[in-house]
Amino acid sequence: MSLTLLAIFVVLFLLGVPLAVALGVSVVGTMLIYDIPLDLLAQTMLSSMNSFLLVAVPLFVLAGNVMAGGGISDRIFSGAQVFFGRFRGGLGHVNIAASAVFGGISGSSVADVVSLGKIEIKAMTDHKYPRPYAAALTMATSTLSSVMPPSILIIIAASTAGISVGAALAGGLGPAAVLIIVLMVVNFIIAARNGYGQVQRTTFKKGARTVVAAVPALGGPIVILVGMFGGAFTPTEAAAIAVFYSLLVGAFVYRDMKWREMPKMVIDAGLTSGTILFIAMTANVATYIFTIDGLPARVSNWLLSITSQPTLVMLLVGVILVLIGAVMDIVAAILLTVPVLMPAAMSAGVDPIHFVVFLVAALSIGLVTPPVGVALFATSYVSKLPMEVIVKAAVPHYAVMAVAIVVLAVFPALITWPAQLLTQ
Repeated sequence: MSLTLLAIFVVLFLLGVPLAVALGVSVVGTMLIYDIPLDLLAQTMLSSMNSFLLVAVPLFVLAGNVMAGGGISDRIFSGAQVFFGRFRGGLGHVNIAASAVFGGISGSSVADVVSLGKIEIKAMTDHKYPRPYAAALTMATSTLSSVMPPSILIIIAASTAGISVGAALAGGLGPAAVLIIVLMVVNFIIAARNGYGQVQRTTFKKGARTVVAAVPALGGPIVILVGMFGGAFTPTEAAAIAVFYSLLVGAFVYRDMKWREMPKMVIDAGLTSGTILFIAMTANVATYIFTIDGLPARVSNWLLSITSQPTLVMLLVGVILVLIGAVMDIVAAILLTVPVLMPAAMSAGVDPIHFVVFLVAALSIGLVTPPVGVALFATSYVSKLPMEVIVKAAVPHYAVMAVAIVVLAVFPALITWPAQLLTQ
């Protein structure tokens, strides 16, 4: 039954059918072949969306759109430049730091590329960085939004796994820190070796003025994260606050917000969220089929027959996830792999928070790799460079991101410690 569903899905996917439609047709086709009542389709799809947590998805997408239109992205980049521009490869470090801050409000990698990417690539090329390198680094840093709380992907994964969303979001701080470190190290080495960029120094007065102007933008992540982990509001309420905060700062502090563009921002957020949530609905029905067919148990037995050592299980799971992420939309991959792979990890003694956050981190590499990486497509569009040129320039970044996944598999405390610390 499970193999039938997957076979239909793969054929439709290879034929170029949109992923959400391919998944839906695969589910319906399997139900008809095995005489499963179709009324379960509507019931499962409806119940999967009856979740207060999922309201956060469209709100965080809208917050990212508002940030881009309200001048907040510009100020985040300028503020980061004051602190990191004085170092070798400084604008590369600014790129990384700005994406981390942006991710602390929007939770979306694509939003990062579309809004910050234009600013980052232009600034780096203006200061003698090769355009392919600037685009590759911009693409790689966008993955920070996938793990940096309040990550939309972690919210979806934790909700699917039935674990604490707050704890999972806190656990995302570990992977974010690891990615920041490895990306900064490789950026420094490449910039120093090739003489990329110029050291950007500024006077104290000018730097102070820039930082003060950036405080409202930089304050967004602080308000959201402190509020969430301090228990003042839930992740869904944090999403609403992110929209309100971005509107307030963009319209009344920076005054860059054009109200006539607001309807388009809302419509764009609705289209993006609709696609995500439609995939979520159909994937939940697929999960139901996998469960009654016993696929999670079979995968668990197979993995445990190879090894029952938690670290080795996670390394093996990491390889599987990176391969899946390279060929499947990340939201669909999360919804399909959590119920299938999590039982094996739990049987080996892996902490559920560690597993869920690690899963999102590993799959997020697929956002920047061919053939279906949406952040790769977005970077190609923003930079006006062919995808193959960006991929070639991104090889060192792919390598260190793989190293980061290994580190996260071997040292679970990098994820579980912040989760325990911030949610006690």
